[in-house]
This record gives sequence, C-alpha cells and structure tokens, in this order.
Amino acid sequence: MTIKKYHSDNIAIFGLIIGCLIFGAGGVIVAVLPIGSYAVAFWRLLVAGVIFLILAKIFRQNFPKNRRALQFALISGALLGLDLALWHESIHSIGVGISTLLNSLQIFFLALIGYLWFNEKQSKLQIYSLILAISGVALIGSPEFSQNNKAVWGFISGILSGAMLAGSMTYIRKSHQAEQAQCQQDVAIFPMMFLVSMGGVLALLLPMLWLDFGKILPITWQQVGLILAYGAIGQCLAWGLIAYSIPRLSLALTGLLLLSEPVVALLIDYFYLQKEIVGLQWFGAFLTMFAIYLGSVKR
Repeated sequence: MTIKKYHSDNIAIFGLIIGCLIFGAGGVIVAVLPIGSYAVAFWRLLVAGVIFLILAKIFRQNFPKNRRALQFALISGALLGLDLALWHESIHSIGVGISTLLNSLQIFFLALIGYLWFNEKQSKLQIYSLILAISGVALIGSPEFSQNNKAVWGFISGILSGAMLAGSMTYIRKSHQAEQAQCQQDVAIFPMMFLVSMGGVLALLLPMLWLDFGKILPITWQQVGLILAYGAIGQCLAWGLIAYSIPRLSLALTGLLLLSEPVVALLIDYFYLQKEIVGLQWFGAFLTMFAIYLGSVKR
C-alpha cells in the first residue's frame, strides 16, 4: 500500500465515521424539538434543498435532461421524506437508539428489491443474516412491548422507514440509469440531491398540514437554529462525507463502519436521553447489528 493510498483510506474511514456520528446524533434534535414528525422532515429537506441548489449553481452542474430521470429523482425524494417522517415517529415512540437500528434494516429491503426487481440472487449468508436480524428485533421488542404502550407503532414506523429508505435508494439508481441511457452519464450529485430534497418537500406538505397541525413552526430562535443545523449538517454534510468515503473503502470495512450510526444512537439514548434499555435488548441490538453487517458485506 502506498503512503498516498494509506492517507486516502484513513481520510475516508474518518469521514465515514463522522458522517455516521452526525446521523446518529441527529435523532437527538428530533427528540427534543417540540415539532411534529412530518414537519421536522419537511424543514430538514427544505433547508438541504436550498443548499444543494446553491451548490449546483456554484459548481455549474447540469440538471438531468431525461424526463424519466427527473421523475425518478423526485420519487426517490418522496420516499426519503416518508422515511424521515416515519423514523421521527419511531423516535417519539421508542427512542432514538432502537428506531435508528430499525431504520438500518433497509439493507434487507434492498436485498428484497434486488431479488424482485433486478433478478439478483440471494446467498445463504443473506438468508442467515435475515434470520439473525428478525431474532434480534424480537429480543429488542419483547421488553419494550411490556413497558411502552407506543411500542407497536414505534416498531412498525421504524421498520417501514427502512423500507422507504431502500425504495429511495432504488429510485436514485433508476434515475442514473435513465440519464445514462440518453446522455451516457450519471446525474450530477448536487442537482440530484436538490431534486430528491424537493421530492420529499412536496410529498410531506399535505401530511404535515394534516397530521402536525399546531406544531409545524419553530417558536424560538433556538428551535430555528436546531432545524437549520439538522438540515445543513444532518442532511448535507453527513451525506457528503458518506458519499465521499464509501467508494474509497472495502465493502466489509464500510459495512462495519456504518454500524457506528445505530451504536452511537443507542449510547446517546441510554446515557443522554435516559432511555431504559435492558440487557436482553442490548443483546438483541448487537445481534441485529451483526446481521446488518453480514447483509451489507454481501451488498
């Protein structure tokens, strides 16, 4: 390994960890903001969309020329908006840690989409990891259902958020494929992320007005600052660090480092937000994370 590649790998590792730490800590903002789940997701994507549009203009990146590429990017954004809103619902019901872990199950929904949509064969390792993940979630849920009357919705919304995230990633892939078919190139990163953000904003507008009526707007400058930080840092910076780092690292190392997000979220939930997590749930959490790691290595 050359010195240049060694330093490049170290920067990528550091960038991926920081990105995951930001994601994991972002749930704390959701937990403390007295704003509805759909509203927080709406503001996060709106702030990010403005930033990505400015970056697209600064770097003179072109928007997709293919109409289907544009449509697929907007659909991806709509699914991402639902992912965020459902993840926020799960945070309010069962806490930052468990909800983030459930959201990370998107790797198995990606495998299912790959099997049904792209004819990708599933290995014995993927099936084994899925069984492990289901067992881990069952261990996490058993104590939670007995002590939390919001646990059912928390688990449903958390798992559904992972499904929405997997769908969002799939439509980003389809958007690139459509643009490549016409223009022989991918959609540029900043226009893509602007379209994804706007797709989420449009999809969340009506649900926010209906479900979060009375708790849509921040009422203090501190809350405004948290929303701006959540959009700028949680959506733009974290995604940027992860997008930069993943292509520069091996799949096995990437899968391992991505688990820092639910680990950080669980630790923050337990030590900072005083969430009660019993020994059986800790075991279930690490069993689930091991399963996610096995699934991500295959992906």
